Amino acid sequence: MNAQLSGVLAAARAENRAALIGYLPAGFPTIPGAAQAVQALIDGGADVIEIGLPHSDPVLDGPTIQTADDIALRNGVRTKDVLETVRQVTAANPAVPVLVMTYWNPVDRYGAARFAADLAAAGGAGCILPDLPVEEAGPWLAAAEELGLATVFVVAPSSRDQRLATITASGTGFVYAAAVMGVTGSRNQVGEMAEDLVRRTRATTDLPVCVGLGVSTAAQAAEVAAFADGVIVGSAFVQRILDAASPEAGYAAVRELAAELAVGVRKR
Repeated sequence: MNAQLSGVLAAARAENRAALIGYLPAGFPTIPGAAQAVQALIDGGADVIEIGLPHSDPVLDGPTIQTADDIALRNGVRTKDVLETVRQVTAANPAVPVLVMTYWNPVDRYGAARFAADLAAAGGAGCILPDLPVEEAGPWLAAAEELGLATVFVVAPSSRDQRLATITASGTGFVYAAAVMGVTGSRNQVGEMAEDLVRRTRATTDLPVCVGLGVSTAAQAAEVAAFADGVIVGSAFVQRILDAASPEAGYAAVRELAAELAVGVRKR
């Protein structure tokens, strides 16, 4: 459990709104520029930050984030750079929880206890681990709990109720509800399954339930905020940077979109 993350999500709920959770990968658009891009998210109004650990063989990420990961990997990003980005962001924004979103393999190779210790030392609030089965998460969960880190697991519309209960019993911080079946990416419609998934997930836990995969506009953010505790946006921010003529223009575009979405999550 992470008190900072829980407090920010509780504060958003007390304001009768959803939290805005923004994602960007480390190493993108450059290794030093990643912290600037994340700062633009925060300046625009993001409540919680997810920093992605780029992976050469992503299974959940769609083409937009895959492109960003490829750029980051070509930039030479390493796990130490991800942790350094976390450190820079938390040092400049001590009130903003920062999580790392990563597949399990890089953490396993780094060493679960070592990664947890280094993440905590960098000021991180926890990890989102989309491909780690809860049955195999014992060593990580023990290390995370000892250091006050949240462990966020992902549920999907295909998850049966019994499976939802198993997953939510092990997670802390919040539950990441994938709004649609498939990979990440902006969509014209968020997905009708999302609200049902949130309802079913809430029946198994008191943890906040935050929805991601597909949100890219203020109207969609408002739609999701009507039934979720948090709105997670990633690909839309990445696309703004990819489309920009320069990194600085990309940061400005990210800040602008975050501000629009921050208004959206307040329209409940």
